[in-house]
Order: sequence, then C-alpha cells, then structure tokens
Amino acid sequence: QVFSHHCPFLMGPIECLTDVVTPDTDIQVTLSIFEVASAAGIPCEVDPALVNVLAASKTDGSSPEEDYKVACLLLVFVAVSLPLLASDPASIYNTELDGHNNNIHCLAKAIIHVAAALFTVHNKNIETHLKEFLLVRAAWL
Repeated sequence: QVFSHHCPFLMGPIECLTDVVTPDTDIQVTLSIFEVASAAGIPCEVDPALVNVLAASKTDGSSPEEDYKVACLLLVFVAVSLPLLASDPASIYNTELDGHNNNIHCLAKAIIHVAAALFTVHNKNIETHLKEFLLVRAAWL
C-alpha cells in the first residue's frame, strides 16, 4: 500500500498486467507477470517462486506423465488424510495462540497454493483439479 501511494506510476501498470492474465494466457507469460507482481508485493493466484522450485525438482529419468500422476496422488493423499488430521488432539483451537497447535488453520491456503503450483508446472487446469479434490474429499465423508 505504501509503495502504491508513493509510486503509483510504477504500481499501476503492474496491477493492470495482473488484471489482464486469464487462464488462456500462455503459462510463461503468466509466470513472468506474476513474478513481477510478487516482487512488487501484489498477491498472485500462483506463486512463481514455488512453481520454479517445483519445476527444478523434477526427477531425472521420470516422464512428465509420471510426475503428473504423483501430483494427483498427493492431492488424493491429502484429501483422505484430512479426517485423521482433524481428529488429532493438536487440532483443537487454542485461544492463547489464537489458532491451532498444529497450524491446521493454515492447511486450506497451503493446499490451494501447492496445488496451483503443481498443476501450473504440468500446464493443467488448476480449478478442475481443485474441484476433483473436493469431490474426493466428499466421497470419504
């Protein structure tokens, strides 16, 4: 906010660029725009630093299809593990901490950011995969 107040001529174009990004925009262009926006302190849908780390950590010799399957299985594992995590005694709200002892209150945001980065690396539709995550989660209720 301070940067926007002192340098509106610099922040305005960056904010306009982030508004132009659509799901149909080329992934490299999107990541470049999000990288500039993140550096300026503007929140983005996909964290470009996390995408770069995940893209660099691909194992040698494995096919992109195998990496994609592992990403999907990770979301299934998280969906199936949620009831166990929720029943953990450390998941009880602690008024002194204004949160949970095991930081479960951060889990939703973590799932969204990691899934967005994983499926950006694989050039897949993030929204579709998050809807599938919710369907898997609902099936285990």
